[in-house]
Amino acid sequence: MTDEYTPPKVWTWDKASGGNFANINRPIAGATHEAELPVGEHPLQLYSLGTPNGQKVTILLEELLHAGHTGAEYDAWLIQILSGDQFGSGFVELNPNSKIPALLDRSADKPQRVFESGAILLYLAEKFGAFLPAGAARTEALSWLFWQMGSAPMLGGGFGHFYNYAPVKLEYPINRFAMEVKRQLDVLNRRLADHEYLAGEYSIADIACWPWYGGLVKGVIYNAAEFLSAHEYTNVIRWAEAIAARPAVRRGRRVNDTWSGGGVAERHQASDLDQP
Repeated sequence: MTDEYTPPKVWTWDKASGGNFANINRPIAGATHEAELPVGEHPLQLYSLGTPNGQKVTILLEELLHAGHTGAEYDAWLIQILSGDQFGSGFVELNPNSKIPALLDRSADKPQRVFESGAILLYLAEKFGAFLPAGAARTEALSWLFWQMGSAPMLGGGFGHFYNYAPVKLEYPINRFAMEVKRQLDVLNRRLADHEYLAGEYSIADIACWPWYGGLVKGVIYNAAEFLSAHEYTNVIRWAEAIAARPAVRRGRRVNDTWSGGGVAERHQASDLDQP
């Protein structure tokens, strides 16, 4: 292996590391500037971006509204992560980890903040009593929800970074993470061989996994479907296409999307998504 890297005894921050996200990556937390967050008229205030993690929450909110839960009306405000909006003081107050999405529920006397996409999905599912089955199926749904939360960093920060975003393509990390992502796809494919949805019925487990793994096998993220031989995972493809056809999913994936040409930067009322 050429150009082998020898780690120094003490690591120091190299601000010139390069890559798509070099301008926002840093080894410290906290706010970089004062910036209040806007607040709309609905009890649920979402601050996000239409990445796979952001899509999870807007899809669930649209599913809740489609199912008749009018209390799930929400304002979705755009957080431009490449511009550093997530480091504003208002956002850091909601999410000290400075990652999208973040939710503020103002429906009670004391507003409740919720951060981390999986926690938001669970919070909303419990709040409205929907998309989280009871009994053994609930435990199964939560197992797959937390599987996604633990697995997706290997897909996104691992494979996605080195295959798609890194300034230099390196064989070892690409091969290492490609192997792991294919293993994850095989895990899903085996589960979906005899289950229509991950917990048996459509739930927040599917909503959490679909933007990542559905997007991967359909070539929506990282443009890596051919590289990973995604056509082999026929059960995942069937599942991904079934979820993509749901009206609420089609709506939710468009929220805070500023790059596909079919999205809306912000969503404050249902009619914002009425235009194709």
